[in-house]
Formats: sequence, structure tokens, C-alpha cells
Amino acid sequence: MKKIAFIGAGSFGFTRNLVRDILSFPAFRDAHIALMDIDPVRLDYSRAACEKIIRAGGYPATLSATTSRLEALEGADGVLITILAAGVQVWRSDIEIPKRYGVDINVGDTRGPAGIFRFLRTAPVMMDIIRDVEKVCPNAIVLNYTNPMAMLCRAMQGASTANVTGLCHSVQGTAEMLARWIGADMKDVTYLCAGINHQAHYLEYKVRGEDAYPLIRKALENPEIYNEEQVRNEMFLALDYYVTESSGHNSEYVAWFRKREDLIEKYCTHGTGWNPGRYAYILNEYLDREHTWQDSIREWLAQEEIPLERGKEYASSIFNAVFGDGTIFEFNGNVRNFGLIDNLPAGACVEVPVEASRAGLRPIHVGPLPPQLAILNNVSAGCEELAVEGFFARSRRKIYHAVAFDPLTSSVLSLSEIQNMVDDMFAANEDFLGDYR
Repeated sequence: MKKIAFIGAGSFGFTRNLVRDILSFPAFRDAHIALMDIDPVRLDYSRAACEKIIRAGGYPATLSATTSRLEALEGADGVLITILAAGVQVWRSDIEIPKRYGVDINVGDTRGPAGIFRFLRTAPVMMDIIRDVEKVCPNAIVLNYTNPMAMLCRAMQGASTANVTGLCHSVQGTAEMLARWIGADMKDVTYLCAGINHQAHYLEYKVRGEDAYPLIRKALENPEIYNEEQVRNEMFLALDYYVTESSGHNSEYVAWFRKREDLIEKYCTHGTGWNPGRYAYILNEYLDREHTWQDSIREWLAQEEIPLERGKEYASSIFNAVFGDGTIFEFNGNVRNFGLIDNLPAGACVEVPVEASRAGLRPIHVGPLPPQLAILNNVSAGCEELAVEGFFARSRRKIYHAVAFDPLTSSVLSLSEIQNMVDDMFAANEDFLGDYR
């Protein structure tokens, strides 16, 4: 019997869907699912959902739910991390403080000033988790879903011997979107994708072995398709390779789309997928959800029948490859750059193809990125490296430098304005960060 631990199991959607996926593999029908969360109410909802899945599938699996992290991790073969550190109100300051200075952030969970301060709040908890993994399940495969993905993975991988990588669904999601645009069947699609999290590119995208980029360029002549992802489509037309993450995210990672009111109106208001307008769509959604989140959960739990078909997240297939039936599985994961992408910083966190098998997780060498993509990735990867250094050194100065080189921030503010903004963000986070010097 295999044991799989969920840390942050109160993330109801992720937990129920990943448990459904895991139990769909014959090798895991009798697995023990250990749920852990610090919020007993959310934990109980997830426990009820998993019990419903187990009953619906007739699985001989067993289930436990606990607020003790060590208890959940003890002897685990696989670990899934889906935590949210601190609350929505402090996340609000991540977006609203930069906005006061003229830095218009859309989501703020990955990089830039908002992503960096989210990282600083989340990293101490992640380091505690990974130290517990080293103590009680040192050989476990640890899969992280928590953002900011690259900085958190870089911190854990740099300070731990645990087998940890990070997963993001944007790679397979975008591949399917492009296939839909050109009328291709996904079973005929192959691709090579690499870069950094939320800013990887399809270095190859083929249908039945033929380059499909000419078909994608043709598809963008359709206004409906172009408007579906305005920011990403502009980046593709300029840079020649398609980026993995949505327009709403990518608009805040670069200097080209959110530094002026007219650009926000043109590219970020009417058709970017997220449809964010001038303020953070996702922030408002989370604030609203503070009062309504239990309603949708109760509705799901009340359903007589629930779907048991496996979804498209990578986690269950990775576990199956390593400690299930051994079927080799290739996915895009977040790992340190040791001989993987030749023209990105050594040791930085990159997103590259990884092969999962009985032998473990083996990242695949990609080689150099096209130079225009390397420039784009190098700036953000450098900022992420500085932020991680700043976290371990407890250095306000390094955090300031990491924010100062962020593409959107530096396109809007002077160095002294960035310093003032960073000071304000440290003040807003003082209850969560402790002593930074």
C-alpha cells in the first residue's frame, strides 16, 4: 500500500481532483491518502469529498485527516503541496501598494513586487515542510503546486536533499488551446517546451511531425482567435515562439503592456482571457470567495453522482511512473538549471521536460534558447535568484534589487520610487516576515 500526503488539503478543488486522479490508477486503488491542513473546517470538507470519491469508485483506499504535518508525512511515498500562506487581506496589499505607485499588477502571485513578497511570506512555511519531509519521508517524491512556483522551488531545491519539483498546468493547457485554434487533434501534437515558469515557450510545436507555427500564424488572422489572447498573441508575433501562461499573467511579467493607461486599455481590458481591466480580477474574486466559498463545496458534496475520469494534471502520472506501475511519463517540471538550458543562469529554477520513471525524476537537456527568449527569461530569472538570496540572507537590500529590475516595475518607476514602494510593502508585511535588515 502506498501513502500519499496532501499538505494544504483544504484547497478543495485541487485536493478532490488530484485524489480522483491518483485513485484512477490500479496501482493506487488501495493507497492511503493522508490529508493535512491547519484549517479544520476546510480540512473536513476535503475529507468528506475524498470519502465520496472512494465510495463512488468502490476503491479499497484508506483515508486520514489531520492538522499534524508530521503525522501526514510519516512514511509517505508521494507528497503534494497546495498551501496558501497568510490571508487574502495581505495579498491585497501586494497589489494595491504597487498600484498607488503606478505599477498596475494583474494577478501578482508569480513574480514582480507582488510575487516577491508573496514568496517571502510563503517560503518559511515551505522550508518547514521540506525539513519535515527530510525527517520522516526522505525518499518521497514532492510535487509543489503553490505559487510563486519558481522562487519556492529554487529555495527548497537549494537548501534540501528532498526530491522536489514544481508543476504548472499552463504547458498542457496552452498546447491544447493552440491545437483547438488550428483544428488539430492533441493525439497528433508533439512539442518541446522550455524556459522559466509561466514564461516557457514552445521551441517546437508540431502536428504529425510537421511544424505547426505557420498554421498558428494563419489562425491569428481570425479576430476572434487574436482577441482571445491579445498579449500572448502579440508576444508570439514579435518573438516567434508561443509562451505558456495566460495573457493576464504575461502582461505583468514584461514591460510592454501595462506601463501606460492607453496600453492597458488596448491590450489588457477587452480580450486577454482573464479580462482583468485595470484592477486585479483574481483579487476581487478571492475577496468575494471569502464569503461564498462554502456554498460551491456543499453543492459539489450534494451531487448524487460525481465524475471519476482522470483529469489532465501531471501529478498522478508522475507518482505512477516512479512508485506505481512504472509507466514512463514525461512532463514539464521546475528544477534547477544544471546543464539544462545553456544560456540561462546556472542553478536558477527553469521549467524543462522531465522524465519520470522507476529511476526517479530526470530533467532533460534542452540546449540554448533562441536569443530573444533568453533575454526575456534571464531578466526574470535573475530577479528570482536575487529574491531567493534575499530571503536566506534576510536582506532588505537584495529584495529591493530584485524588485528594481522587474521589467514592469522598472518601466514605470525611478529607483528612489521603487525604494519607497518596497519600504511600504515591508511595512505592510511586518507581521509575517520578521526581521529583515
